[in-house]
Amino acid sequence: MKLHLAWFLSLTAAISPLALLPALSAQSTPSPLGSALAEAQWRQDLSDWRAQREKEISAPDGWLTLAGLDWLKPGINSVGAAEGSQIKLPAPAPAHLGLFTLSGKIVQLLSPAGGFPADLTIDGQPAREGRIRIGGVDGAQPSAIVWHNLTLIVLERGGRYVVRLKDVNSPTRAAFHGLHWFAPDPRLRVEALWIPYDQPHIEKIPTVLGTTLDLPAPGVAEFTLDGKILRLYPVIEAGEKDTLFFILKDETSSSVTYQAARFLHTGLPNHGLNQEGMLILDFNRLENPPCAYTPFATCPLPPEANRLPVALQAGEMRYEY
Repeated sequence: MKLHLAWFLSLTAAISPLALLPALSAQSTPSPLGSALAEAQWRQDLSDWRAQREKEISAPDGWLTLAGLDWLKPGINSVGAAEGSQIKLPAPAPAHLGLFTLSGKIVQLLSPAGGFPADLTIDGQPAREGRIRIGGVDGAQPSAIVWHNLTLIVLERGGRYVVRLKDVNSPTRAAFHGLHWFAPDPRLRVEALWIPYDQPHIEKIPTVLGTTLDLPAPGVAEFTLDGKILRLYPVIEAGEKDTLFFILKDETSSSVTYQAARFLHTGLPNHGLNQEGMLILDFNRLENPPCAYTPFATCPLPPEANRLPVALQAGEMRYEY
């Protein structure tokens, strides 16, 4: 299964955040690990993190289990393995599992003729008719509708509602053969100058669906690499208070890394988000977005300012499947 990327690579949108920044007062410098012992510990921590990421990707509820993505239309949406179902499930799922109804912002699950399958559960309890929780950009956890190896959840995306199907036995998960990484490179662990915005800023982040996410953008990280002064602009994901989220791409995306983007999560700057300080960017922890593994994910894309004119030969490489 190959992804067709060209159609959404044009969806990225430029940002113009420079007017919100105070005057730059310093340049970043490389962040040496300081000793052979510190470097050994860094390598071990990186190895542990990469191993944990592989476990999470291939877990029974990981990204490799995604097996469907269907938009709800207003009114009644049938769910099951029967031909003609609006949300088609793979065999041997029940021919008629249930009915999703969409009215405004309310989604309910109703039983089909004859009632719900006896082994269908909602959040671990026997299925009952009624309103279900919708997962959204506010961090809300959606109701989990489970039948054997299949899980259905409803998500809000750009004011619309979509049903995501997970299958523990998906062919994509069964065929998983590990991730591919660049060799660890301490040179690509850099210390960046953190420059907060003078005023609150909301960034519109494009997605592969053609929608946008409105996410808080607290400032800019400036660093030097290969003699170039570079900047990256993070956002803060819903529900995350202690993590910065960088969505970026670099020149390796044309050949050996995922074409659309890679992600980097970091801690907060040493003096917090609202004061100038320092921030460690360890590009050895660059990771692929979910869209690198499945066409059923709804990934954000990098803003124009986060397309770097350098080759970051670090972190996760392109996933082949």
